[in-house]
Amino acid sequence: MKLGILSRNSKLYSTRRLVEAADQRGHEVRVVDPLRCYMNITAHSPQIHYKGDILDQFNAVIPRIGASITFYGTAVLRQFEMMNVYPLNESVGISRSRDKLRSLQLLSRRGIGLPVTGFAHSPDDIDDLLATVGGAPCVIKLLEGTQGLGVVLAETTQAAESVIQAFMGLKQHILVQEYIKEAKGSDIRCLVIGDKVVAAMKRQAKEGEFRSNLHRGGSATLSRITPEERATAVRAAKVMGLNVCGVDLLRSNHGAVVMEVNSSPGLEGIENASGKDVAGMIIDFIEKNGKPNRTKTKGRG
Repeated sequence: MKLGILSRNSKLYSTRRLVEAADQRGHEVRVVDPLRCYMNITAHSPQIHYKGDILDQFNAVIPRIGASITFYGTAVLRQFEMMNVYPLNESVGISRSRDKLRSLQLLSRRGIGLPVTGFAHSPDDIDDLLATVGGAPCVIKLLEGTQGLGVVLAETTQAAESVIQAFMGLKQHILVQEYIKEAKGSDIRCLVIGDKVVAAMKRQAKEGEFRSNLHRGGSATLSRITPEERATAVRAAKVMGLNVCGVDLLRSNHGAVVMEVNSSPGLEGIENASGKDVAGMIIDFIEKNGKPNRTKTKGRG
């Protein structure tokens, strides 16, 4: 197969591992910076150009689109979809998962466990918003934040009000969530491929920190998950419409709750913690499923 990896940096661990896994299986692979792609949007013959070439040779593409380029990256991916190139994850699924509010609404509608979450626009509603999530301590999140950035633990009502007012004053949209104290600064990252959790790790926040993201200094260890957690992760992936994703769970007193579904999960932490060839499993999935006209939306949105 001829595979394209949409990634801005060919030296990143995840991109390198996917290239290695594809090479080992005899595939031809090319890393393409989505921001250097430009599109000919014309009737009946959509095209993508890249550094003077027309990209019309790929059987499948693997999107590794960072949050900061979601808009342009998904536009490029939609163009590939309209050219009948198989996407590992579709543009619609990526867009859903990147919109924290939309993703929580979709998961909620399907009855998937979530932390109690509030969303409001007016500063006049802050008191009721805090009451909705059980008061302080609570977690305040920027809708556009990634890798733990823009996430604040407010330990008192006064602190929560001040942070919310500050974000609202900057015209930022925020979510307010209950603080799952019993999780003790840890979460479970489940790596889903197709309809299976192929690996799971426990991420533990460093001392004095509540965010368990590895980018924030958290540590990762192999984790055994329960059948309930496994089923929750697979269901969350299906709701988002993602073939490959990382589903982040918290272990609460009322069962597993989904914190986030990540459409471009990093492979370094999960491969090191589990000892599994996750990149190889991703390429194996593409070998089985990467056929023309397998895109559900065909770029329709």
